[in-house]
Order: sequence, then C-alpha cells, then structure tokens
Amino acid sequence: MGHLPFEWVAQYGYTAIFSLLVLGIVGLPVPDETLLTFCGYLIYRRELQLVPTFVAALSGSACGITLSYVLGRTFGLHLIHRYGRYVGLTDKRLAKVHDWFERAGRWSLTFGYFIPGIRHFTAYVAGSSYLETHVFAVFAYSGALLWTTTFLSLGYVLGDGWERVSKEIHSKLLIATVIVVALLLAWFAFRKFRRKA
Repeated sequence: MGHLPFEWVAQYGYTAIFSLLVLGIVGLPVPDETLLTFCGYLIYRRELQLVPTFVAALSGSACGITLSYVLGRTFGLHLIHRYGRYVGLTDKRLAKVHDWFERAGRWSLTFGYFIPGIRHFTAYVAGSSYLETHVFAVFAYSGALLWTTTFLSLGYVLGDGWERVSKEIHSKLLIATVIVVALLLAWFAFRKFRRKA
C-alpha cells in the first residue's frame, strides 16, 4: 500500500484512521504500527487532536478484532466441520484449542497485537474455538487499548524522529515474530514427540 495510508490520514483524518485500522486488524496489508506512530507524530505537530485520534484508533482496532472474531465464529466452524477432517482438524482438536484458550491462549489476544502476523489470526482462532464472547472482549479490547496507547505515544514522544525509529521497531517486531513462531513450532513438535515416546 506504500504511502497511501498516510495520504488518506492526511486527507480524511479520523475516518481514515478508523477505517484503515479495521482493515489492518482483519488482515489487509496496512502498516498498523507505522500508521499509529505517524498519527502520534501528527498529534505532536498539532495537525490532529489527541482525543479524536485516540478514539478513532481504539475503536478501529476494537472493531477490526471483533470482526475477525465474528468471522472466525461464523465461517471458521462451518469450514472446519465441512473440510477439517481432510487436514486433521477434528472436533476433538478444536476442543483442545478451546481448552488452550481457556488456560493461556486468551493472553495472545492481548499481546498478539504487538506481533505482526499474529494479531491477524488470534481472533479468528478465538472465534473458531468457541471462546466465550465476554472473555474475548476483556482480553482483546484491553490489548487494543495497550497497543493503541503505546504507538500513539511513541509517535508523539519521538516527534520529528518518528519515521527512522518506527522502521527500526518494525524490523525488530518482525524478528520477534519469527522467534515466537519458531518457539511455538518447537513446543508443538516436542509435545508430539513426547506423546509418541
């Protein structure tokens, strides 16, 4: 999408912030963290106001993850029940995913925002595994609040240096994503090996 999101924010303001974050959280290629940091910078420049920007960003993030959850709950289960057996996704395994969310997975809804590629799937999985709506709301919306506040504040504090630091943060988040995925794969492989042993 290049510089288009930033041009849209400059032109359409709070409506663009809300819309872009909804689309980004659902999974479209929107540079979410960079966009939020840029908005923080515009608050610093007094080209945007703090409260409307924060409300637009928070509500866009919350609506995006809610939409993902609803899609997972509506279509995820249908697709799993219809085609899941072909790829080994049975009702028993789905129940295990739900149990995992009950124990620890719900925290991925909160902190998954900070890991590119992860936040796009946590809500889909939560919906598909029948995670209760009130549990989803508590963890997902608190994550949206923490994530939005962090990157808006970052852009405001960095001021004119926002773009340089934002690129560094994005690259480090990508490295963190690779590490987290590798650790998860290793953990699942270890559990599978231990069950066979």
